[in-house]
Amino acid sequence: MSGRSLGRRFGWLWAAYAASAFGTRFAFDAFSLIAIVTLGAGTTEVSLLVAAGLVVGAVVALPLGPWVEFRRKRPVMIAMDLVRCGALLTVPLAYALGLLGFGQLLAVSVIVAAADITFLAAGGAFLKSLVPREDLLVANARFESTTWTATVLGPPLGGFAVGLFGPVITVAADAVSYLLSAAGIRAVGGSEPAPAKPDGPRLSGRDLREGWRFILTHPTLRPLFVNTIVVNGLIMATAPLLAVLMLGQLGFTPLEYAIAFAVPCLGGLIGARLSRRVVPRFGRDSVLFVSGWLRVCWPVGLVFIHPGVSGLILVIVVEFALITCIGVFNPVLATTRLELVPADRAARTLSAWSIAGKLSTAALTALWGLLAAFTGPRAAAGVAGVLMLATPLLLPRKRRTPVPVSAHDDQESGSRPRDSVN
Repeated sequence: MSGRSLGRRFGWLWAAYAASAFGTRFAFDAFSLIAIVTLGAGTTEVSLLVAAGLVVGAVVALPLGPWVEFRRKRPVMIAMDLVRCGALLTVPLAYALGLLGFGQLLAVSVIVAAADITFLAAGGAFLKSLVPREDLLVANARFESTTWTATVLGPPLGGFAVGLFGPVITVAADAVSYLLSAAGIRAVGGSEPAPAKPDGPRLSGRDLREGWRFILTHPTLRPLFVNTIVVNGLIMATAPLLAVLMLGQLGFTPLEYAIAFAVPCLGGLIGARLSRRVVPRFGRDSVLFVSGWLRVCWPVGLVFIHPGVSGLILVIVVEFALITCIGVFNPVLATTRLELVPADRAARTLSAWSIAGKLSTAALTALWGLLAAFTGPRAAAGVAGVLMLATPLLLPRKRRTPVPVSAHDDQESGSRPRDSVN
């Protein structure tokens, strides 16, 4: 299959996404690494850093979904890129002056989390208006492929850069990537229709609840929403535990740690390409159901991690299988969500989804940090893996929506998760 152009404007949006995605993956787990290596933080502190940043960031972003709904989306996206750039640049500056502390890392995490949510809400609504419905899966698959490409290349290069220049160099590079993203989004150009005027006050309680109400009353979105936030939350909750286990107790180097989670991302490329092929053949709901089951079968294997080359290979194999299934699941989920959400409430609904996801991830991260303090990181990661095996029971069990088949199904497509315009 050959790549199919979705137009110059989408090309600039894709380039902007690629810049920020690479910067984010280059700075893979940068704050956790800085906290562990530079500030001497332990499991509880690292989990607190991740969890508190997500919670407060989500609370700060709470009123922004309705606010974004009634504004042109492209200027909002540019503004959020610039906010993230400015916040991240304070970290290397404070480090150079010898002033960097745990409190500043937490404050920057909050700002970046709030800007992430706002950007995702605006970006999803903008993509829905930019790309025809029949091409949404192609677009989302290309974003997913770009995410995994960046994750293959970024962490090893970031780990190498940390070894040469110190732990904050990747944060500076991430900041620059958001500046490049802002420039790319500005280059998208074109006119953007003025959004509809709100019926009442823009930040009314009705507006704030509208996104969650729509999700929770929708027969397809509700089970997908619950399943996704639980699975993503459990996966992310174990990330700081694995960082402490591998970098601390088991003695892996930052470069080995980065390689262990970068090489498997080739599976994400495979999965993203497969998603475009298997949906027309098997149906969207069947693909979501099967890939949703398969993606949770693997994390429990991380409980057997041990020092040395064989331990590193174990992590790579488990993560490769997990990420391949995620690579299939994510673009199909993103496309389903965009198709089912009306344009006039897209920003609010996507904000509600992101906020709920971050809050649940934060709660589970904090809970697993406390669990690890009593049981150790290995046992806590094993508990998360076992619980994940039950999450497919939350998936929708039968087909509820028609599968849109593009006229270009013979064309090739190029993403919790973490950073996508979906």
